[in-house]
Amino acid sequence: MNTRKRFAPAGCAAELRSARRRRLRARCLTGCLTGVLMLALAGCAKPEVELAGGGGASWSQWQGKWVLVNYWAEWCAPCRKEIPELNDIHEEGDELGVVVLGVNFDGVRGEPLSALMEELDIQFPVLLQDPRERWNLPVPSVLPSTLVIDPEGNLHEVLVGPQTVESLTRAMALSSEV
Repeated sequence: MNTRKRFAPAGCAAELRSARRRRLRARCLTGCLTGVLMLALAGCAKPEVELAGGGGASWSQWQGKWVLVNYWAEWCAPCRKEIPELNDIHEEGDELGVVVLGVNFDGVRGEPLSALMEELDIQFPVLLQDPRERWNLPVPSVLPSTLVIDPEGNLHEVLVGPQTVESLTRAMALSSEV
């Protein structure tokens, strides 16, 4: 066993302390960068809502816009009548600052949902999760029902029954016509 102690010359002690400080700063910087990266990636993790046909979205991306969440079903005749009106608003959505989203009342998913959307000519995105709990709302008792969400993300109004472009723009207090 080697019991011999090694001593560094006096000038080297300052260099060792300086080297330790640099390593400590590097570790601290690495830790901070890792934390920032984790925060950034947390926003990219899982989308808040899944959309029919794949993909996802976040409610925050619709902040600053009116959002219409329409509940519809295949067997609902008034829903079928209302869908072209919603398609018209969806088509002009960017210009009006409006997002139209659908929710299938029966919870149909996958290929059957895609087939229904094609059959009914639904051109707006359809959510796979029912967002009503976000505003503490019960399941709609009448179809179609449309949630009118203001640009701050608050429930503005619940419209019951088939709507027209005019009634929807009135509910959002938009002055421009589609």
